[in-house]
Amino acid sequence: MKGILYIVSTPIGNLEDITLRALKILKEVDVIAAEDTRHSLKLLNHYGISKPLISYWGEKEKIKSEEILEKLQTGQSVALVSDAGTPGISDPGAVLIRKAIERGFPVVSIPGASAIIAALSIAGLPTEEFTFLGFLPTKRNQRKNLLQEISLERRTIVFYESPHRLLETLYNMKEILSERKLALIKEISKIHEEVLRGSVSEILEKLKNTKIAGEYVIVLEGKIEGERHPSDALLEVNALIKKGLGRKEAVKKVANAYGLSKKELYDKSLESK
Repeated sequence: MKGILYIVSTPIGNLEDITLRALKILKEVDVIAAEDTRHSLKLLNHYGISKPLISYWGEKEKIKSEEILEKLQTGQSVALVSDAGTPGISDPGAVLIRKAIERGFPVVSIPGASAIIAALSIAGLPTEEFTFLGFLPTKRNQRKNLLQEISLERRTIVFYESPHRLLETLYNMKEILSERKLALIKEISKIHEEVLRGSVSEILEKLKNTKIAGEYVIVLEGKIEGERHPSDALLEVNALIKKGLGRKEAVKKVANAYGLSKKELYDKSLESK
């Protein structure tokens, strides 16, 4: 009989945010595959759980996946955990999960805490529809290009950001998305949890003389009906060029419609090529 791979969600900060079912599974499985065994031991020791551990962090994931699959093949059950939240969601685990599915092993979700859902629930922005981007690109141009792409997105947008890139990302957002409303949630579910709400400029003002540390979730307002930003102009220029219009003609047409400088819009269109 093939073993079962359990995808177990773990707390995102507070050790008490774990489900009874997750604890039951962690106590019953034969092996626990952990992103970082040292980190997972804090949770396991807290609840008196002692099981063989396999680390699948970083470069080890592809190699260790085969070792874990062999255990499943012999009928052993395995719980897959990440340092926080759900494996495979902006965390390692996707490689193993795909391979297990491809080889016909049962894969069972043990749901739990989610930074995405927790942040949405306290952001104060529409939650009927949303889109999740994970972490934004680390390279400035790639990040700005992605922000350009999502400038037309009408759904609420959720993404993660690291402390050392937070201010740069907010300034990029101010440049491209203007004064959209957002909620900036720091260290969600932890002792130093903090929520800042307001426009991009208001958030930047609130962060003045503040130590930027910890993990951040950004919940961003979608585009409002009738709202027009310079970023929209660039998208329209590119769309006209794709339809066969010359760059100069496309820039002239859009710049006039938006009341923008033709030279500045032309230069930006060249940068975005």
